[in-house]
Amino acid sequence: MAAERNGAGSAGGIVDSIFSVLAPVHREGYLFVLVFAGISLILFAFAGRTAGWLGVIATAWCAYFFRDPARVTPLRDGLVVAPADGRISAIEEVEPAAELELGGGKCTRISIFMNLFDCHVNRVPVPGRVMKTAYRPGKFVNAALDKASEENEANAVVIETADGHRVGVVQIAGLVARRIVCFVKEGETLQAGDRFGLIRFGSRLDVYLPAGRQTLACLGQRAVAGETVLADLAADEPQRQGRKS
Repeated sequence: MAAERNGAGSAGGIVDSIFSVLAPVHREGYLFVLVFAGISLILFAFAGRTAGWLGVIATAWCAYFFRDPARVTPLRDGLVVAPADGRISAIEEVEPAAELELGGGKCTRISIFMNLFDCHVNRVPVPGRVMKTAYRPGKFVNAALDKASEENEANAVVIETADGHRVGVVQIAGLVARRIVCFVKEGETLQAGDRFGLIRFGSRLDVYLPAGRQTLACLGQRAVAGETVLADLAADEPQRQGRKS
């Protein structure tokens, strides 16, 4: 029986892995996938099979980039979940950007860097009401650099939870990313894990916790949007340390 359960578990894991790759394409990616597919057909017709198959590979990558897999979000008052897939590239105590209007002095900022192979659909970190959205034009330096938070094009969303905590999440364009998409507006009520935006082709998201709150995440950790817990606003646990193994 144990072997059967292990076999079933392994099979289920394989199926989950397949569906994570073959996830539906987000509507924001439809046009891009069609363009890539059209170029592939042109390459087959005028540049030969090798070029055409390279176009097919590029089309498959484009569909993979715009994938929108289902996620299972933990639900409990106080939990802050990751808004993006990617590597946690920085955890710092900073003065929040003025446009966030968070107040209260320095707070913990958690930066998540998304590479070209990460899912780029962004998800809401906490349940609550959208108090503010603010777009800022800027540069397109490498999103992995610290200065990207202050200098790059960005779009900020501030959400207030039912118990009065305000959490800021900022979409930041990168060296390749040239298009930030935000689906939400001020006054909307959101649930943790809801899709709220997307950034095209490599970028970064910053999460600003309320002053005095520490993260449960570790530098270098891989985050999964809508699933990985970044912080617990209902607890006073100190910042965790990680070990690479």
